[in-house]
Amino acid sequence: MHRPVIGITTDIEEQQVQLNLTYCGAVTAAGGIPVLIPAAGDPRDYADRIQGLMIPGGKDLDPAYYGEKALPEVNLVSRIRSDYEIALLGEMTGLCKPVMGICYGMQLINVFFNGSLYQDIGVQLRVAINHKKDYHTVVITENRFLRKGTFSVNSTHHQAIRHLGESLAVFAQSEDEIIEGFYKEDYAFLVGVQWHPERMPDDELSVALFHAFIKASGAFRQVS
Repeated sequence: MHRPVIGITTDIEEQQVQLNLTYCGAVTAAGGIPVLIPAAGDPRDYADRIQGLMIPGGKDLDPAYYGEKALPEVNLVSRIRSDYEIALLGEMTGLCKPVMGICYGMQLINVFFNGSLYQDIGVQLRVAINHKKDYHTVVITENRFLRKGTFSVNSTHHQAIRHLGESLAVFAQSEDEIIEGFYKEDYAFLVGVQWHPERMPDDELSVALFHAFIKASGAFRQVS
């Protein structure tokens, strides 16, 4: 059985490459081979050799990417990381290879497609749910990857999508209408979710999402 290679971008803390092991576990459990990608080297080399790309969670994307100044509540991710991920995402989408973004990764994808973010939900938006901790429900609507319904997810975030990126379609929202999931309509598999499915290995929704990602990635063979 062909097991696709999934590149996972990594965080940078004091010159150390970091990634929560749960991302690798979720990819492995779904049938993929996880490979960590540091923010170094030519992104084209990775894009040519991996079959799918995962952009995991992290701190906050610099609002300069969408033309704003950072609020005091923003905790910036390394620009080295985000610049590299944007370059790599451009290479992957140019090859039409599968991409999945989780939490910060979803937000970066949205900005890549000319969307924007609420820098802090508590400051910029009135909502009925505390999105910064614990679980809440999301409503999954018609899409190509997951079944419809209402699900409980571990969505913990202080930022959210403000303006949806070009050609992206919403398939998951919280009860107070925060966007929790999107996909690219004219693309085989490009999905972003605001929650952390990699932390729920036995959850039906999480398992289905990772299996859909790995299945789509399996359509691409490694370049020798």
